Amino acid sequence: MSLTVNHLIGIKDVTTEDIHLIFEHAKHFKEVLNRPIKKVPSLRDVAIANIFFENSTRTKLSFELAQKRLSADVISFSAAQSSVKKGETLIDTVNNILAMKVDMVVMRHSSPGAAAFLAKHTKTTVINAGDGAHEHPTQALLDAFSMQEKLGDLTGKKVVIVGDILHSRVALSNIFCLQKLGAKVKVCGPNSLIPKHIQSLGVEVEPNLMKALAWCDVANMLRVQNERMDVSYFPSTREYIMQYGLDAQMLEQLDKDILIMHPGPINRGVEITSEVADGKHSIILEQVENGVAVRMAVIYLLASKLIK
Repeated sequence: MSLTVNHLIGIKDVTTEDIHLIFEHAKHFKEVLNRPIKKVPSLRDVAIANIFFENSTRTKLSFELAQKRLSADVISFSAAQSSVKKGETLIDTVNNILAMKVDMVVMRHSSPGAAAFLAKHTKTTVINAGDGAHEHPTQALLDAFSMQEKLGDLTGKKVVIVGDILHSRVALSNIFCLQKLGAKVKVCGPNSLIPKHIQSLGVEVEPNLMKALAWCDVANMLRVQNERMDVSYFPSTREYIMQYGLDAQMLEQLDKDILIMHPGPINRGVEITSEVADGKHSIILEQVENGVAVRMAVIYLLASKLIK
């Protein structure tokens, strides 16, 4: 079996079967990562360029490690130290890299649609590592994979995404991915941080955090993305914490255990306390571990189409 897509631009473009195929391979690669020798020769002689036009720590490291574990040749590019600062266009930058015989590009960009634009105008396989507030497909895949590990089949499972939904590419990709796997999704946050037409995606809005927690099996906590805001979307951080900050006392009030997730970076003491982030309900570190295995699966499956 192979993926139905030649690029991973967004979860919107992939099928449920594609997601299951990625998860099957991710399970295998997770086993590889837990062996004494954590490397396979699957992608020897495949060259991959990581092109990040926005700052990134976890995603960039996760992709680089995934590529090296597959024995690919890896080139890492940071826009801050590049000719982009001199006015070079995206297409020129990428074409110059492709002229060095690169097979695949992993790109993060601040503009929504940048990955799709690149896939359309260049002859290379593109993986979207986040495009503005649009999509972040590998994050959604690793989140769903982590949930499935703990809960089994996600059909009928209830997931609430809490926080800054408006500016979050993670939220949108998660919604698409979870719905394709049969889960029910709600969002929770200040009204000013909820997109106007979110219900058109089949998602309910729950403004009360305690009600959302009582409903869900999983709470995925998002940070407030201040770097994407040019105006204030709520009165103060203190007020946000009082209404949408998750602490251990709230979890103790529930009559059940729920999973707590966070895509990172965490603003400890704002959307989540350290006690919760490091507590028994949290699977945040499992998400990080699974991120490498899931990205290995995505890269391997897309590269397999090139090698054919």
